[in-house]
Amino acid sequence: MPDSDYRDIRTLDLFAEMADEHFTSLMRGAYVQNFPAQIELITEGEPSDFLHIVLSGSVDLFSSWNDRETSMATVRPISTFILAATVKDAPYLMSARTLEKSRIVLIPSQDVRAIFDADSNFARAIVTELAQCYRSVIKAQKDLKLRSSLERLANFLIRQQSHAGGGAEFNLAFEKRRLASVLGMTPENLSRAFKGLQPYGVKVNGTLITIDDQKDLERFAKPNPLIDDFST
Repeated sequence: MPDSDYRDIRTLDLFAEMADEHFTSLMRGAYVQNFPAQIELITEGEPSDFLHIVLSGSVDLFSSWNDRETSMATVRPISTFILAATVKDAPYLMSARTLEKSRIVLIPSQDVRAIFDADSNFARAIVTELAQCYRSVIKAQKDLKLRSSLERLANFLIRQQSHAGGGAEFNLAFEKRRLASVLGMTPENLSRAFKGLQPYGVKVNGTLITIDDQKDLERFAKPNPLIDDFST
């Protein structure tokens, strides 16, 4: 693994405070691979053999049941997935596939558990990250259960606009079919929801979104940091 990859991994909160000798030991068994788009990296139900770190590209976490499939989350650089299964030595609850050409680090799960027992700073960082993941899941559940489809889309657009720099025009981060899945809708319901937001100043042209009346959209959406702020 190139030294630059080690440095990138070391900047993650998960690894930043651990002892140098433990980080070196953990990386000794790790390796990095380049994957093309649409390659399945893990499959739900299989043993969690590796902790994955996305160095470049993006990864879709998804789940399937009874001939249905839904996107759960998108992982972007530089971040890990799926930590909970690695720590518990439990089967993956989600599958993962690359959305584009991606560079992924794989760390053997047994090494992660061994260093967890040996390095208290690493253990605390894992607990903190898992706590953050838990809070994000609760917020996502509140968004899904407490809001209508129109409200979910409106708040998603407000969050995406903020991530894109806050301008009136911005592009969706992924295709509309995936967006529908993330928001718990069918593509047809998503199309109707976009039309339902037109009176609030939302215009759609492919993946380009224009918000003409920010205050009107926010009055309708009622964004709430206890639902929409995934950083806390």
